[in-house]
Amino acid sequence: MDTKELLKKVRKIEIKTRRLSDHIFGGEYHSTFKGRGMTFSEVRKYQYGDDVRNIDWNVTARYNEPHIKIFEEERELTMMLMVDVSGSELFGTQEQFKNEIITEIAATLAFSATQNNDKIGLILFTDGIELYIPPKKGRSHVLRIIRELIEFKPKSKNTDITEALKFLSNVMKKKAIVFLLSDFIANDYKQTLKIVSRRHDLTGIRVYDKSEEAIPNLGMVQMQDGETGEFMLVNTASKSVRQNYSKYYQDKVAYFKDSFAKSGAGSLDCRVDESYVKKLLGYFKRRS
Repeated sequence: MDTKELLKKVRKIEIKTRRLSDHIFGGEYHSTFKGRGMTFSEVRKYQYGDDVRNIDWNVTARYNEPHIKIFEEERELTMMLMVDVSGSELFGTQEQFKNEIITEIAATLAFSATQNNDKIGLILFTDGIELYIPPKKGRSHVLRIIRELIEFKPKSKNTDITEALKFLSNVMKKKAIVFLLSDFIANDYKQTLKIVSRRHDLTGIRVYDKSEEAIPNLGMVQMQDGETGEFMLVNTASKSVRQNYSKYYQDKVAYFKDSFAKSGAGSLDCRVDESYVKKLLGYFKRRS
């Protein structure tokens, strides 16, 4: 992809997702994800109705007139976007691939955080860490994140969510808002998820295509594994083949839901042909 085409794509995504974050998600994001607490702002004269517990007795004694301490929310937070860029994300039978929807969701979340003057960082992962962008503020930083989401070419096609979560724990010592975006066709991440969820406010967003849920009866079909690249002949006319695949897929979905529920983390499903806007808004409203 040449520079001109890349900038055009970045701009298109910015216009769409920034409008969403400005008009829809800004307030919802602010009310859903609170600051670290209340911090001292100033002292002013006591007014009728003020909470007497906030009286500053030292200042009151000095001026012989009641004064109270004013506190405000310590708002600044850090958002980490953890994005699965393995081979299975390059799949889609509808209008968009999974990775394109993931890019839009990530951009919308990033601009929502920017509206609240929060820092945003990015981790792109497969079965290893492909790219880490430390948290920073500002529009230009968000645009860099979008550029990477569009054009980054991973070295691996496999997935290891556990390794990504361990890396997050190593680089983020303070509490962060974490969005983990993947199709979650992966294994054995439950225990690490529990550990990470104790420190961070973690949400898993499962992005999937309807066609992944079941194999249609199309006879003998050559298929390619999105992660291993292996080609194989599959007899889709076989009922047992279709049932085994369906069970395999549903087991992965159940593992995702169970893992996030038991770790105390949030989760939501976004199908590529459905509105992720409604899904995110519903999630924010339930959280706030």
